[in-house]
Amino acid sequence: MLRVATFNVNSVRTRLPIILSWLGDHAPDILCMQETKVQDEQFPKEAFDEVGYRVLISGEKSYNGVAIATRRSASLLAIGLDDGGPADRARLLAASIDGVVVVNTYVPQGRDPGHEYFEYKLQWLGRLKSWFADRFDPKTPLLWMGDFNVAPEEIDVYDPVRLNGRVGFHPREREALASVKAWGFVDVFRRHVTSGGEYTFFDYRAREAVSRGIGWRVDHIWATQPLAECSRTAWIDVGPRKAERPSDHTILAAEFSWGNPPCK
Repeated sequence: MLRVATFNVNSVRTRLPIILSWLGDHAPDILCMQETKVQDEQFPKEAFDEVGYRVLISGEKSYNGVAIATRRSASLLAIGLDDGGPADRARLLAASIDGVVVVNTYVPQGRDPGHEYFEYKLQWLGRLKSWFADRFDPKTPLLWMGDFNVAPEEIDVYDPVRLNGRVGFHPREREALASVKAWGFVDVFRRHVTSGGEYTFFDYRAREAVSRGIGWRVDHIWATQPLAECSRTAWIDVGPRKAERPSDHTILAAEFSWGNPPCK
C-alpha cells in the first residue's frame, strides 16, 4: 500500500510538532508540504531524519517553499517551472519515488481578481499544463499534490453563492484548473467522497471555522488514470487544524495499491 498526504504547513518550523506527530501516527510513504517559509539551509531536516524520512526541499525566506518527505527511495526531477519564464523555484518540486512521479506545487494565491497577481496565477496554471505535457505522459503513473489555491466545484466551498467570483473560487480560476485536469488527471478525493462539506482550509479570521464548517477544499491529490484506478481511499484529517498553534490548512491523504504488477 502506498500512502500519501499533502499539507500546507504555513511555516514548517512552527508546525513541526504537528507534522512529526502526524507522521508518527499515520506513517505515510510520502508527505508533500507547502508554504514551508524557510531557506533550505535552515529547514529542520534532522527532525525528519530522526523519524525515518528523507526530505527534498526548495524554499525561501518567509514566503512560499515546497518540500517532499518520503520513506522510500527518491530522485529529484525538477525544481520550479523550468520553462523559460519565472522559475518560481519555491512553488514546484518534482521527484521520482519508487516508479511514481510526484509533483508538489504551491499554486500562486492570486490576491484579488482585479490584481495583477490574479492574472499571474492564471498564467501560471497555463504554464503548468504545458510543463506537464512537455515532460510526462498521462498514461504513466503520476501524482500531483499540493495547495492548488482553487476550489474546483460548488461543493468545495461552504457558501458557493456568496463566494462565487472571489479569489480561490472565481470562474476563471476554476476554468484554468479544469484545463490542467483535462491533460489527464483524476481528483482522487472526489473519486471516493462525492458529498460536500469536507474542507482543507479554514481561515483563521472565521470564528470556530472548523466546528461551523466554514471552509474551502483547495488542497488536492490528483493522479493520472493508471494510478487513480489503484486508489483505495482518500480522506481529510481535520485533527491538525484543531491542534495547538495550527496551520490554517489541514492534511489530505490517500492510499493506493501499487506494486509490480500495479494494483496488486
